[in-house]
Amino acid sequence: MNDLNRRNLLAGAAAIGAVSALSPLTLREASAAAPAAAAQVAGFYRYKVGSIECTSINDGARSFPLPDKWVTNVSTDAALAAAEAAYMPKGMVTVPFNPQLINTGGKLVLLDCGNGISAFEPTKGQAGRMMQNLAAAGVDPKNVDMVIMSHLHPDHTNGIRAADGSMAFPHAEILVPAKDWEFWMSDENAAKAQSSEMMKNYFANVKKIYAGIESKVTRYDWDKEIAPGITSIAAPGHTPGHTAFAVASGGSKVLIQSDVTNIPEFFLRNPDWHVAYDTDPELAQKTRHKFYDMASAEKATVIGFHFPFPAIGHVEKDGNGYRLIPAAFNPVI
Repeated sequence: MNDLNRRNLLAGAAAIGAVSALSPLTLREASAAAPAAAAQVAGFYRYKVGSIECTSINDGARSFPLPDKWVTNVSTDAALAAAEAAYMPKGMVTVPFNPQLINTGGKLVLLDCGNGISAFEPTKGQAGRMMQNLAAAGVDPKNVDMVIMSHLHPDHTNGIRAADGSMAFPHAEILVPAKDWEFWMSDENAAKAQSSEMMKNYFANVKKIYAGIESKVTRYDWDKEIAPGITSIAAPGHTPGHTAFAVASGGSKVLIQSDVTNIPEFFLRNPDWHVAYDTDPELAQKTRHKFYDMASAEKATVIGFHFPFPAIGHVEKDGNGYRLIPAAFNPVI
């Protein structure tokens, strides 16, 4: 039996101190031979859904000072307290981005495509990392057959453009929710949004990103199998056409929630909180409850675009809210 007591601990510390005192040059040389890498490993993680191979592809994570009214219906102090409780940098909020690559066996499908490489330098590498992580995962963008957008916010759709403005996935069919396309492409809606700087920028961004390729875009409806094993799920509120997905194969299924919530530390724990990006906050709130009541009842695996990488877990009811239980790392898919 191990006798782990104060005497043992002090003896061990003394021995370590003696080694340090006898070999300072060796320790210094070892440190000099191993300079800090100052970089993370590639951000991709594979998981299986029946015979379908899926890969969570990280596009980065942005930390920024928490804006006033980022959560529109609670005080800034309450939002800051939630960030502090989640051990985020003081006064800051951290938002990850995680597109999903779905290999059905016959089709290579990307669900959302991140902020785009054009975001890499302005964010000092915090965002716009998807293409390098796709490459690290062994994926050639030319081999992507379909890019399916959950909605048309910039962090989900701008990645269809390469750094030079050309198509990042040149052979891919682009699918967008019909209701979102109708909303964001409407000049009448854009005119109504001029009083909000954020919404004005969103409308302008959609027009810019899809300029010249409108005829190549396929609009899809809800409750349809839009690719082999991938079914669209109505999840409006965040945007009028916001869509979640079910990926199913054999007896297995996962729910890809897209932006049903933004970061779970805020909006899963507090599903009645409204994030500034929601076009219809009340409807988004109802969608959150409906979606997560379903997910928790089914004990479903849930993937969230703004969940901490690799963005996979389960959701359980917890009082008036929900909690995320991250999936355990599995070295073998």
